[in-house]
Amino acid sequence: MNKQDVLQSIIDKLEIDLDIAQRAAQTAYETATHEENIAENKYDTLGLEASYLAAGQARRVEEIRQSLAAYRKWSLKPFDESRGIQTGDLVAVEALSGQTQYLFLGPDAAGLKVSAGEHLVTVITAKAPLGQS
Repeated sequence: MNKQDVLQSIIDKLEIDLDIAQRAAQTAYETATHEENIAENKYDTLGLEASYLAAGQARRVEEIRQSLAAYRKWSLKPFDESRGIQTGDLVAVEALSGQTQYLFLGPDAAGLKVSAGEHLVTVITAKAPLGQS
């Protein structure tokens, strides 16, 4: 498994996620600002709820944009045993049962899962307990 391929898979997945999030944010915005959703009384909260959703979707779009920018400018370095595991390294962790889990220590987008060949790779960051180990 090649780190560069994993990095490209992460970028591809983030681009897809960004597109989906942008469409969701646009839909939420249109719902929040639609004339039929203007409150007619204090109990009519559809427009207010839609505006909260639109704000949350907009924040999510910005988070994905920042993650995508971090990965696009990321330059991978070869593993250096003297440094230990660092951001940008791909790690295989084997359980006592023999099951192997692949982890990519990235700068952002913790929890993202991507396929690399026939393996599933989970992105973790240095902020996570496992990433600090």
